[in-house]
Amino acid sequence: METIQTEITEFIYHCKYEKNLSPKTVKAYCTDLAQFTKFLQDKECSFEVMRITKLEIRGFLESISSLKPKSIKRKIATIKSMFNHLEFEDKILINPFRKMRIKIQEPKQLPKVMDMREVNSIFKSVYLKYNSYRDFSSYSYMESLKNILVIELLFATGARVSEIANLKEENINILSGAIMIKGKGNKERVIQICNPETLNILKQYHRLFVEKIKNSGGYLLINRFGKKLSDQSIRNFVKNLAIRSKIQKHITPHVFRHTLATLLLEKGVDIKYIQSILGHSSI
Repeated sequence: METIQTEITEFIYHCKYEKNLSPKTVKAYCTDLAQFTKFLQDKECSFEVMRITKLEIRGFLESISSLKPKSIKRKIATIKSMFNHLEFEDKILINPFRKMRIKIQEPKQLPKVMDMREVNSIFKSVYLKYNSYRDFSSYSYMESLKNILVIELLFATGARVSEIANLKEENINILSGAIMIKGKGNKERVIQICNPETLNILKQYHRLFVEKIKNSGGYLLINRFGKKLSDQSIRNFVKNLAIRSKIQKHITPHVFRHTLATLLLEKGVDIKYIQSILGHSSI
């Protein structure tokens, strides 16, 4: 008798080691499947996977109907993915999703972007602090240099915050400015840093942090404890920098990504080229 708990454990193993999904995706799968299991428990439904039908799926869908459409779509996609796996492994005779038509509409919204005045304010704030330090060996100077590099990389590459945080020394040609970024699904793309100022900051940072980079396991961006800089640390820094720059919008690292794409489009850059920079599979 296969139970939902046993099959979830096997499915997560499959996602980690056979599909090689990112830790972030696996964590989301665990959260969604735990919520589905709790629903079955609360409703006193059977835990046997063979006895879970579209009625239970519909009941779960109703129980999460107050969530945002994007969250609902993700949770249903997670459960569907597991049942597809169960069907493929011959653990169930009938996949309940085969007889279901679930369509969840998401409101279409234009991405939030910064205008050039706001972009200039961001750069002015971060460089003003950097230029105020005279002791080039001080922690404050090194921290401000790292902060500048974060902003320069976000705007120059249009990379996702996780892609920036996971950059390694081996992914970067310090001399030429070519950066190899590993995106979603471990897809790789190369972005060329053309701005001399950005390249200069990258070289300065590398000279100062070369030992710390080596000791961290090769990660480019290092926190004050000598470990890899986390996604959340970058988000917090960008949020505080936007406040310091007196920008009223809620600015996140992803806004830099949208801003770069929008400004390139406004300058007449080919949309296929923008697609390749951002690492989007669909135009």
